[in-house]
Amino acid sequence: MKKTFLLVCCSFSFLLSKAQDSTETIPENKGKFSFSGYIDTYYSGNFNNPLSRKNLGAAGTARVFDQRSGQISLGLVQTKIGYSTDKVDAVFDLTFGPNADLGNYANAIGPLGTASSALAIKQAYINWRTSDKFSIMAGQFGTHIGYEVIDAPVNYNYSLSNLFNNGPFYHTGVKGTYAFSDKASLMLGIVNNVDGWQDNNKAKGIIGQLFFAPASGWNVYLNGIVSNEANPDSTGKAVKGMYSVFDLATTYQITEKFFMGLNAAIGSQKEDFQGYAPVKAGTSKWSGVALYTNYAFTGKFGLGARYEYFENKDGARALRNFNQIGTSVNSITVTANITAADGNLLIKPEFRLDSYAKPGGANTAEQQQFEDSDGKFTKSSQATLGLALIYKF
Repeated sequence: MKKTFLLVCCSFSFLLSKAQDSTETIPENKGKFSFSGYIDTYYSGNFNNPLSRKNLGAAGTARVFDQRSGQISLGLVQTKIGYSTDKVDAVFDLTFGPNADLGNYANAIGPLGTASSALAIKQAYINWRTSDKFSIMAGQFGTHIGYEVIDAPVNYNYSLSNLFNNGPFYHTGVKGTYAFSDKASLMLGIVNNVDGWQDNNKAKGIIGQLFFAPASGWNVYLNGIVSNEANPDSTGKAVKGMYSVFDLATTYQITEKFFMGLNAAIGSQKEDFQGYAPVKAGTSKWSGVALYTNYAFTGKFGLGARYEYFENKDGARALRNFNQIGTSVNSITVTANITAADGNLLIKPEFRLDSYAKPGGANTAEQQQFEDSDGKFTKSSQATLGLALIYKF
């Protein structure tokens, strides 16, 4: 037995010495840190000259982030830290400032019932690539729903659409993605709820995305989420409040300079959605469509436009008129993109026009969507002209 043990030890020592003497070495995967982020600031002038100096309209929801008018405002500050190996990514995406608070509104109250440090967490997740085709992500991550994102450098337009404003911002849960090829993949996941780090009932939401690329430069995303978002009753059971959004986002790089995109969505919810009561009893719906286009005249200057129609006549979402009744809006946005400072500084002059449906009934002259310089709501539309500066690193 001792001879056998000595023989094994000697053989192992011989093989180890040969491995050490070999010129072929296996590289050690130590992982890599990454650090990036951005800061944005903007000025928005409103041609209605509203007394409140805000672009929000009667319901307070006409704009997502560019809410202030007639003043220079800070948007968002992002610091994104990542650590990656061959198999795993760990991402800490932290944001600060007014837009960070607005985007993370559901985390304003922490577990102790006070202001929460969770407001700073835009994303925090682990992504595990189990194979070349399959990956699993767990934690808090940005939503797959929609065309636009919170990050100002990624969007061509600075002001965000109503489709973005009325859709989810992020989710907390786990999802898996399987890549059939580089032209098709499927994602399915389970999340706590819509836009919150903690669930308000025992039910879980289901998310999904089908991606495919029919042709070179053409990408298509079919997205969905279904979740019971009702507050529980006295027995702890959530019986109503089903929330769903089904969404199409597609982009097509027609030429090297000319780009087009489309976003269309339809959503519905029960009247007990997180304790929020829409005007219409039962199941209420909303929908919208947005068309995007931009043209790069040079490597440093481009011009883009977005047209959007958003319909919320059931009052399912917060986009309402002076009388707190659901409404609809047509929006046109024209944005120039100027790149400076070796590509790190983005300058975005922008014009936007929002036109709302006029409410019926008596005294409609003072029951419109937007306020005038006297603070009276006599305007059914508003036009803004602004300038955003975004520095990314």
